[in-house]
Amino acid sequence: MTIAVFPGSFDPLTNGHLDLITRASRMFDQLVVAVGQNTSKRGVFTAEERVAFIRQSVGDLPNVDVRIETGLTVAFMQSIHATVLVRGLRNSADFEYEQGIAGMNRHLAPEIDTVCLMADAQYQFVSSSLLKEVTKFGGDLTALVPVPVAEALQQRLGSDD
Repeated sequence: MTIAVFPGSFDPLTNGHLDLITRASRMFDQLVVAVGQNTSKRGVFTAEERVAFIRQSVGDLPNVDVRIETGLTVAFMQSIHATVLVRGLRNSADFEYEQGIAGMNRHLAPEIDTVCLMADAQYQFVSSSLLKEVTKFGGDLTALVPVPVAEALQQRLGSDD
């Protein structure tokens, strides 16, 4: 049985993330979505809130589990006997960034392979910072994030106009 892990901060969860989760769930026996904290960014949602958004959105995928992960992703993967790390790529900048991480992960845990999935074209421009900015100015994100996430973003960041 192949266990894969798709790690990320998911702050906020996007339809691009959901597309990657769905596609990866078809490729592996079990997919664990590992919700972590990006230490270089201040989050909008707590880890528990992000887990709840993801669980609500992937309830129809029986081989997907969602967990909070702290520490090194490869250590988490070793603890659950996962052998594949799934990452999404939107553009060449993502590739450069992920290539370095994959190299370090390979150094730390040679038994773990990284599989990169290209983002669907309709989501390649989506980033958490853009979504937060659009929310602050009252833009409509319903085509880019699940409705509960759009509503929660609006409540946390929306303009007071």
